[in-house]
Amino acid sequence: MTSPPTSPATATVRVFSQRLSPTRRGARLARLLSVGQLSAWGIAYDSDLSTSAALVVAELATNAVTHGRVPGRDFELRLTLEGDLLTIAVSDARGERLPHPAAESHDGAITGRGLLLVEALATRWGTAPREQAGKTVWAELRHSAQGNGSLS
Repeated sequence: MTSPPTSPATATVRVFSQRLSPTRRGARLARLLSVGQLSAWGIAYDSDLSTSAALVVAELATNAVTHGRVPGRDFELRLTLEGDLLTIAVSDARGERLPHPAAESHDGAITGRGLLLVEALATRWGTAPREQAGKTVWAELRHSAQGNGSLS
């Protein structure tokens, strides 16, 4: 008798998506929903990943509300957890206004400093055009097995 062929282990992909109003309240709700969803996925509120994700979501959502707002158009938050990789994506309706960290700002503006935080916390981040009008700003964070927030 032979044993059945083994197949490679499949990774569970978890996805959360929510459209929110382009207001300060919507940006705050994005952060709260993110840590709540991560907790539901087994990532503790006080873990390094949850804390970093909350900061990244807060910055990207605030940017969507401040710089990407188009009257009557929501912004979208999307979280994807695959293995040890969390991808945070925030989409807004303004594709012509791409984010630049303050270090790259040419006009001496004091805005954009929050993206330095995103740059420091994320493994990588960037922008992509949306199928509809607008853009998506995304950031990837890796879960550390040595961190204080284990995946259940």
